[in-house]
Amino acid sequence: MVTGKRLNAKATQTVLAFGGLIALMFIFSFLSPNFLTPSNLITILLMTAVNGILAVGITFIIVTGGIDLSVGTVMTFASVMAGVCITMLRLPLAMGILAAVLAGAFCGFINGVSIAKLGLPPFIATLGMMNITKGFNLIVSGTKPVYFTNAPLFGSIATTPIGGIPLGVLIFFGAALIAAFILSKTIIGRYTFAIGSNEEAARLSGINTGAWKIAIYSMSGAFFGIAGIVMASRLNSAQPALGPGYEMDAIAAAVIGGASLSGGEGGILGTVIGAFIITVLTNGLRILSVPQEWQMVVTGLIVIGAVYLDIARRKIK
Repeated sequence: MVTGKRLNAKATQTVLAFGGLIALMFIFSFLSPNFLTPSNLITILLMTAVNGILAVGITFIIVTGGIDLSVGTVMTFASVMAGVCITMLRLPLAMGILAAVLAGAFCGFINGVSIAKLGLPPFIATLGMMNITKGFNLIVSGTKPVYFTNAPLFGSIATTPIGGIPLGVLIFFGAALIAAFILSKTIIGRYTFAIGSNEEAARLSGINTGAWKIAIYSMSGAFFGIAGIVMASRLNSAQPALGPGYEMDAIAAAVIGGASLSGGEGGILGTVIGAFIITVLTNGLRILSVPQEWQMVVTGLIVIGAVYLDIARRKIK
């Protein structure tokens, strides 16, 4: 019965989010003839790819009732590690990509251990990781961008068109499909919901909640590493100062898509739609020449509204 209610709520939130996305696209296409052009739609897809992968990864954490403020800096740390391996150590491209994914997973692992074993609140543990990786990014890179001048193939990972769609976008869709399968069809997905719904009950039922939390944070970190690869490829460089602020867009996408900050609810499809909503909103406001500071205000208001609706929905239950 509870599962049925959860599925119902998730479906309703997904439909509402999709309706909001369509409404936004209609409004911006009405306000500007440049919005629905093929080139701008490709731009929207590319803009969504990085934030979408980050949002997919953080969805698992939010469903457990946790939070991760290190999303953006871990993404940058992964891209810097790729840069170090490929340009400084002259390792093969595949090794650099693997290093980026492992770097993200390692940061997630440390977050998970800090939360599950040391008992730190997720907010504090991931805030600490945000500052640690922010510092490491500057130290390792010497505060300068790491350019992939000796690896031209790396720069084409995000932008190479396949069937007219940039490869970075296809990586995003592939990551979303894998995440959706994991969340809905595997043990780690079931335990993610169990921990978020009632961690104590999950523990009493025999689930090693600490170990599974570490696994979930590590897996999410791997997604952040993938996002780092796509971002670095788009820029053809690892920018050590990049990162802060991305966590807000990722969290916003997941919450708009139906993930509850109280835990126990969320879905990858809703998160993907939420990521597109954030991008369409940002892109549309830019086309209308709305100043960036006002774009941030609007995004913040939307996040507050999404969280308020989630709280109101839970009160009705």
